[in-house]
Amino acid sequence: MTVAGHKRIKLRLKLPPRKLAAGVMCARSPPKSSPAGKCKRFFMKTGMLDSKSLPACHAMPRFRLYRNHLVWSFIMSDKPPYNHALSEWNGPLGLPDFTAFKDEDFAPAFDVALAQDLAEVEAIAGQAGEPTIDNTLKALQLTGKALEREIAPKMSRHYSRIMMDPALFARIDALDENRDMLDLDSETRRVLEKTWKGFVRSGAKLDAAGKTELADINEKLAGLGARFGQNVLKDESGWALFITDEADLAGLPDFLKNAMQSAAAERGKPDAWAVTLSRSIVEPFLSFSQNRSLREQAFNAWAKRGENGGETDNREIVREMVDLRERKAHLLGYANFAAYKLDDTMAKTPKAVMDLLEPVWNKARAKAAEEEAELERLIAADGGNHKVAPWDWRFYAEKLRAERFAFDEAELKPYLQLDKIIEAAFDVAGRLFGIRFEEKKGIATWHPDVRVFQVFNADGSERGLFLGDYFARTSKRSGAWMSSLQSSHKLGNGQKPIIYNVMNFAKPKAGEPALLSLDDARMLFHEFGHALHGLLSDVTWPAVSGTAVSRDFVELPSQLYEHWLTVPAVLEKYAVHYRTGEAMPKALLDKVLAARTFNAGFNTVEFTSSALVDMAFHTGKEKIADPLAFEKQTLAKLSMPDAIIMRHRTPHFTHVFSGDGYSAGYYSYMWSEVLDADAFSAFEETGDAFNPELAAKLKQHIYAAGGSRDPEELYKAFRGKMPTPDAMIEKRGLN
Repeated sequence: MTVAGHKRIKLRLKLPPRKLAAGVMCARSPPKSSPAGKCKRFFMKTGMLDSKSLPACHAMPRFRLYRNHLVWSFIMSDKPPYNHALSEWNGPLGLPDFTAFKDEDFAPAFDVALAQDLAEVEAIAGQAGEPTIDNTLKALQLTGKALEREIAPKMSRHYSRIMMDPALFARIDALDENRDMLDLDSETRRVLEKTWKGFVRSGAKLDAAGKTELADINEKLAGLGARFGQNVLKDESGWALFITDEADLAGLPDFLKNAMQSAAAERGKPDAWAVTLSRSIVEPFLSFSQNRSLREQAFNAWAKRGENGGETDNREIVREMVDLRERKAHLLGYANFAAYKLDDTMAKTPKAVMDLLEPVWNKARAKAAEEEAELERLIAADGGNHKVAPWDWRFYAEKLRAERFAFDEAELKPYLQLDKIIEAAFDVAGRLFGIRFEEKKGIATWHPDVRVFQVFNADGSERGLFLGDYFARTSKRSGAWMSSLQSSHKLGNGQKPIIYNVMNFAKPKAGEPALLSLDDARMLFHEFGHALHGLLSDVTWPAVSGTAVSRDFVELPSQLYEHWLTVPAVLEKYAVHYRTGEAMPKALLDKVLAARTFNAGFNTVEFTSSALVDMAFHTGKEKIADPLAFEKQTLAKLSMPDAIIMRHRTPHFTHVFSGDGYSAGYYSYMWSEVLDADAFSAFEETGDAFNPELAAKLKQHIYAAGGSRDPEELYKAFRGKMPTPDAMIEKRGLN
């Protein structure tokens, strides 16, 4: 596999018979006695290769001994001889040297990394000996190390080729058949079971035609998912509502005006204020702007991402993806795509998901109807003669909050500094799990805004690295997430985790602190909970490290961690005024805690409608010709309130259509919420949010265990029982 301007040279030399081997040698100076050294001298002696050509060899020349032939291959090119995107990670603290490579390095590096990975897999599959855990399962886990380091295009075809390799699957299948005779520890046994099931779910048992069709489907889905996400990003970054008349800023708090001014300046209009589609700007604008017309404009732009016509319209992409997913499920023997996706989760079946969502939906809709009636009372009191529209709800809900609890969200902002909330998240982790964080300044990363923290265990040993990328910028995808540059495991030489969080908080003006809403602060704790799942992972196998768990279990560590934000002792210490340093007044703190379930109907309807539409798309029996018409029909059957829209409407539902992550899986947040509400109640029952005995069990069975055991088994080991939805329903205020 080569790129423009390169050509692959493959040289073959007949040698005495020997076992299969593979390796990488330096092109300029392999050891003279080595097969590669002999090969080099032979080709130079015969004139097939001269020393002048060697400096132009790059992309890791390799030799392969196969039967009685040695093949020495390398890429000849007139391009620069070194690609830093393929280099060892020799930057500070074991990070990549982000200053050494450019964006354009990645495409050729990716080609080389894919070829290396396939060569490693072929070597495993082609072994003559009987399969063992070491020469097959463990070797497979350690392949593709270069791929883990790429910010790369979708690798669907590549992984289809691996997962459908008949020789490789035969080895895995043989191990699985003999697993009871292999004296495996519980983690290795689980990795073997997950690996075997992964091959089967990826089409390893299909005939040749089925494998080809499935690989084509996977490749198409990968491309469509990438386009979907890019289209949403273009719609988000390409829209801004510029305000030049200060009268149109009526009702907006200072923190929001400052963020809007910074956003306008970033877009070349320093004398204006910009409403952007960054959630940290558009949502508070909808909550505080007194200009109903501007609220409507901003809301419609936010709600119609991905359905504006032209090249960024996602409707046809959704239609095609739903069709392809259904075909994929049928190929693999499932009734529908939801049945396929849920087979490997805690829920197991679509029925179990609906048994959770439908009762919650009915309670949420009833609660939202009560809330809507109260908002209409406020509209009438303001002299309005209109019903609650979707662009009105947040505005009047904020007024109702102020009336009922005598505070509004703007009052909280001065007490919720980004730096202090980060400190709070670190402190909670220290008190629960005995780890500490030390910031390292001057470390080059992918952007100057990114902060780097070294993580240490209680005994002072290094645990790993944590990076935080907290601010929105025009080139950045919206939302918040956790991921890793490398995961923790103990195979081979092992490796320490390098975990990062990405947020999209509004960047403050120079010299001003970044101030968060309470929802922003919760989001930071949520994503940091995911980060801890990766940082605290203590497993042997990469396949079960950190967040490598079922989709409806992965949100437990993140959602559970949110609870510690509003523990009074945490807010009293870290919710301090950015100007005076004074702690949040107890009266305000009490109001914040009392208002935790405010607007519960609205929030739950937003979420649950999205989860139900996701399930409807992936359990239907008929083709969907028009995704938006299908969305509308589904919501009508649910009696969706007119004043509320889905949290994620179909054309910008990136969880479900920008890749495969949460497809038929958005319910997972609520499934995990049932677990997290019950888990935190265990601490509440002791009267100590940092109970050391419970914290130790939480670390051992939830945060450190990864996917090394069945999630139900892990939860029972922590809590002693499985939960019911009661604690979650009470926590949401839906009783």
